[in-house]
Amino acid sequence: MEEKKLYNAVRKTITLADGRQIEIETGKLAKQADGSVVVKMGDTMLLGTVVAAKDAKPDTDFMPLQVEYKEKYAAIGRYPGGFMKREGRANDSEILVARLIDRALRPLFPADYHAEVYVTVNLISADKDIQPDALAGLAASAALAVSDIPFGGPISEVRVARIDGQYVINPNYSEMEKVDLDIMVGGTIDNILMVEGEMKEVSEEVMLGAIKFAHEEIKKHCAVQIELSKELGKDVKRTYCHEVNDEELRQTIIKELYDKAYAIATSGTMKHEREEKFNALEAEFAARYSEEELAEKAQLIHKYFHDDVQKKAMRNMVLNEGLRLDGRKTDEIRPIWCEVGYLPAAHGSAIFTRGETQSLTTVTLGTKLDEKVKDEVLVQGTEQFVLHYNFPPFSTGEAKAARGLSRREIGHGHLAWRALKPMIPLGEENPYAVRIVSDILESNGSSSMATVCAGTLALMDAGVKIKKPVSGIAMGLISDSETGKWAVLSDILGDEDHLGDMDFKVTGTKDGITATQMDIKVDGLSYEVLGAALEQARKGRMHILGKLTECIAEPREDYRPCVPRIVQITIPQDMIGSVIGPGGKVIQDIQKTTNTTITITENNNQGYVDIFGINKEALDGALARIKAIVAIPEVGETYHGKIRSIVAFGAFVEIMPGKDALLHISEIDYKRFETMEETGLKEGDEIDVKLIGVDPKTNKLKLSRKALLPKPEGYVERERRPRPERGERGERRDRGERREHHESKEE
Repeated sequence: MEEKKLYNAVRKTITLADGRQIEIETGKLAKQADGSVVVKMGDTMLLGTVVAAKDAKPDTDFMPLQVEYKEKYAAIGRYPGGFMKREGRANDSEILVARLIDRALRPLFPADYHAEVYVTVNLISADKDIQPDALAGLAASAALAVSDIPFGGPISEVRVARIDGQYVINPNYSEMEKVDLDIMVGGTIDNILMVEGEMKEVSEEVMLGAIKFAHEEIKKHCAVQIELSKELGKDVKRTYCHEVNDEELRQTIIKELYDKAYAIATSGTMKHEREEKFNALEAEFAARYSEEELAEKAQLIHKYFHDDVQKKAMRNMVLNEGLRLDGRKTDEIRPIWCEVGYLPAAHGSAIFTRGETQSLTTVTLGTKLDEKVKDEVLVQGTEQFVLHYNFPPFSTGEAKAARGLSRREIGHGHLAWRALKPMIPLGEENPYAVRIVSDILESNGSSSMATVCAGTLALMDAGVKIKKPVSGIAMGLISDSETGKWAVLSDILGDEDHLGDMDFKVTGTKDGITATQMDIKVDGLSYEVLGAALEQARKGRMHILGKLTECIAEPREDYRPCVPRIVQITIPQDMIGSVIGPGGKVIQDIQKTTNTTITITENNNQGYVDIFGINKEALDGALARIKAIVAIPEVGETYHGKIRSIVAFGAFVEIMPGKDALLHISEIDYKRFETMEETGLKEGDEIDVKLIGVDPKTNKLKLSRKALLPKPEGYVERERRPRPERGERGERRDRGERREHHESKEE
């Protein structure tokens, strides 16, 4: 009897330009999910699954999408760190990958689809040299493609790096040291949806070229998913009905409220005043209905007023009149004021205020012991520079408690970190660990870009020798596919972000872009529009950069008085052990007696010693101790040493920490001693000695105390006969033997 096959796996292959292959497999794992795939490249494998509820929860008027990305330590044969020895909550890197997936998927679900959707991507096998985040978006989309969940995809995401002037798709970890551009791009077969990455001051043309290059690869990935979906019969999606509409009510609201809303939009009022007027207009309309009628219609009234009146009035105002909610022109930047040194006890601080957005940012400088430790599945090591971003509810006037760190805060902080990182001296150029904290105190517009600007100011206030100041700007887009009109907006408000078609953040120096983040919410955005947005962003960045340098033009010459000081010296690699001492005894004693913190790292066959102290006296004391340990004794120099031990032929004297040398009995004094007891020297005595020689074969040091004493009157140095060489000794011995033999014959 023929054995029945327990699963039916279907596989598709994508071939990259350099010949590497990505395999998509479905039908083998996680078959009870609505859709599941395994995406494989080399030894790296990701399991992508998706499950959607059959119906939406009552009164849900948004897309309840939840995306999770998790890397399993077993994927590369490692134990998780920590006491529990199991994977815990998602770390920052996993959250950032989940956000990349979410931002590409979310715009493509139908606007009236409100069932809960859960997308999960797990790294289940890991190749040490393959970056799995570049495959995570493909895995999530492929899982949706093999399901019957309504979705406007497929999509894919790829990493583009520029190496030696050439664009490369999904480079390996080992290639990343050479790149000057590293971006993730997500899109459908027709449109770009999401861009995020960092650059080393590249031009707008280079970045635009990278996006175009990525899209050509994304098209291939999408075509394979479409083919797979049709082959499985999943190109026909499930039916649903998650909304009940009232077209008569919609038209009534548009007819009665649109002109009034347009007048509010064009009044150029501030955020809270504008919100109050819009809310009052909506409430006035709702007041005509009884409580029973409102129970049924309130949600629809709010939806129609927001989508068909308020949103359209704001968009038409921009397209028709070139004016914005706060009365600005499309390319106009809000008023900016800055201040540095606001917090006297902080190592560096700054306030950056642009319109109704404000960041209070601090810089703290620490030792290598303060560096962030990374213990991820594929990445281990330390981060010398970290940036933390906080967005409390009071910054937008919300009356609610702050409940932990949100994914949004992690994502915004990461973007600002990427923006500033290329300009912060790290490694040998800067011995300090650097921490930036941005606390957003007001928000109506891009607070992540305010963080970049405030971070630049605070770094310069702290005396960190950044290479160049960095500024950032958030751009928006309003477009109308029917009329073909579009307008790029500089320095967008929160409402313009929410109601617009694009949120495009760009940071950079006067010489080029350092980071970017873009989310596109409209189909068919042309590269002409994208190019115009980049150029308008460049001009806006330059304007903001001018405001920053008016406040503080360059880093302070010295650190502020409250900053603990670090001195860094290099020592020979073979001396590291001497400084540390057995069991850390030496370095611990230095730290304890001088009240300093000392760290030693090894790089390029040298030891780098960082001494961190609260004042100059502490630093100098620790520095002198270490220099004494690593110093090389010089012949002819006089040393004050301590007798460590007495032997029959002399004494061993410690002339430097850890360095003992022999003081022979004949070099103690001009008089002759037969025994060491006659010298009167004993262990623990401190004496002055002179280094008179180094044995070329053994490197043993020879000391003399006699050389430092006055020569006695009439003293005659006893002539020392040179020791014969081995051959001469043998010849003399032979002559002696022959003489003895001759004398015995005569007898």
